[in-house]
Amino acid sequence: KMTKSPFVGQVERAKGLLDLIHTDVCGPLNVSAKENYHYFITFNDDYSRYGYVYLLRYKFEVLKKFKEFRSEVEKQIGRSIKVFRSDRGGEYLTNEFLDYLQDNGIISQLTPPGTPQLNGVSERRNRTLLDMVRSMMSSTSLPLSFWGYALETAAHILNR
Repeated sequence: KMTKSPFVGQVERAKGLLDLIHTDVCGPLNVSAKENYHYFITFNDDYSRYGYVYLLRYKFEVLKKFKEFRSEVEKQIGRSIKVFRSDRGGEYLTNEFLDYLQDNGIISQLTPPGTPQLNGVSERRNRTLLDMVRSMMSSTSLPLSFWGYALETAAHILNR
């Protein structure tokens, strides 16, 4: 796949852990993973570039997975998420999701339509993960339904 020309806009980097979280949903993938997963979501810390990946059966599970992610990282790090950057996918625009962010003091940053570059951290992470999964799956004789395990392995490798 050919990449687009570089984006000339400059985006300032976060100054601390959990100051800015990038997210993106990927899918539906052609083959369902074990336990019928069709999507995955990534949450990436802007400061450390550490990434978390969660498998999803349906897009409506995004809020549930965000709550899991938030609980885990805020307890581990002892800080609160300040800003949550996403594209304008419908899963991020539900009243329930936006109310949850507001009730918990998290600023929602939605990228403008047609500018995936402004959510480049998550877009790039998802592309890298998918490239790694394709590479892992092509070099094994495992069924394609094992892509979820390959995805979790790829995320672990990138975080090392």
